[in-house]
Amino acid sequence: YAKARSVWLKDLWRDPTPSRIRRFGQAMVLAHELPANVTWVHAHFLHTPASVARYAALTRNLPWSCSAHAKDIWTLSEWEKSEKLEEMRWLVTCTKTNAKHLSGLTHTPDKVQLVYHGLDPGLFTLGGRTYSDRDGSDVDAPVVIVSVGRAVEKKGYEDLLQALAQLPDGLSWRMVHVGGGGPRLHSLQARAEDLGIAARIDWRGAQPSTRVQEAYDEADLFALASRIAADGDRDGLPNVLMEAQSAGIPCVSTQVSAIPELIIDGLTGLLVPPGDTNALCAELERLITDPELRRSLGGAGRKRVRADFDCTVGIDFLAERFGLAKSDAESCELHFMRR
Repeated sequence: YAKARSVWLKDLWRDPTPSRIRRFGQAMVLAHELPANVTWVHAHFLHTPASVARYAALTRNLPWSCSAHAKDIWTLSEWEKSEKLEEMRWLVTCTKTNAKHLSGLTHTPDKVQLVYHGLDPGLFTLGGRTYSDRDGSDVDAPVVIVSVGRAVEKKGYEDLLQALAQLPDGLSWRMVHVGGGGPRLHSLQARAEDLGIAARIDWRGAQPSTRVQEAYDEADLFALASRIAADGDRDGLPNVLMEAQSAGIPCVSTQVSAIPELIIDGLTGLLVPPGDTNALCAELERLITDPELRRSLGGAGRKRVRADFDCTVGIDFLAERFGLAKSDAESCELHFMRR
């Protein structure tokens, strides 16, 4: 306890916030309630969860490790990332961009490992859907653009709306947005009104996975205009792009963070510079007007996700890092604690 308290006070001196105080209280509860047979603490996300895990592990004299993803990396101070990396046994992260950044913050870069999180290949399938021949020329058969994401700055919906508004007037399209709210949702809806495209957009809000699958089944193409937010927050490797590609949907997105690690521009999807609404508009128009290009990119994207982003590979790697043989991993008891 004395060591944990000393580390926390040092952190508090540099980050004198209520959140930092709360983390220590949560850590003490976690340390008190951990069953006696727990021999390792693992945190998902490098910011608050890793702080709680760190203080609790120090109190109980246990090793700890971490998984790091996106916001938890890019909005965290350098000193905190570095000190956590020095103390933990190992860290896994889901993109090459993340791994390069984090390995440069520790004297033991080998403890940082790349593990793509991947998808369960059985979750999102083509089912009975076939590619449509819609090309934007028929007002009664608009091309359907789907986007899934929260209404936050890093998802780039302001850019996507602007790009959609720049499409030729005679082109027939509509967009379906699925996402669990966010602070910008009302302003985005107002922006769509100002741009004169509100009637073409279906804002569906948060949906269960079955309804997300239904949206994918409707889609002719998928769009996500990710960008780096003012506070440094950014996407890592968006699951929704994996899901869309796994369903065989052609995707257009941006060259941000690890998205180019998933989408090979011109081969398995289309990429544009973040914030470049003219380029985004041009690529959207290409996909809307060219059904054969949609078939080609959709099929190639599906094959790549199925081949290179299968979640079972990462699960096996993590089991090995925890020191579990296959038989041990199948019977291991895990304690999930949430505060």
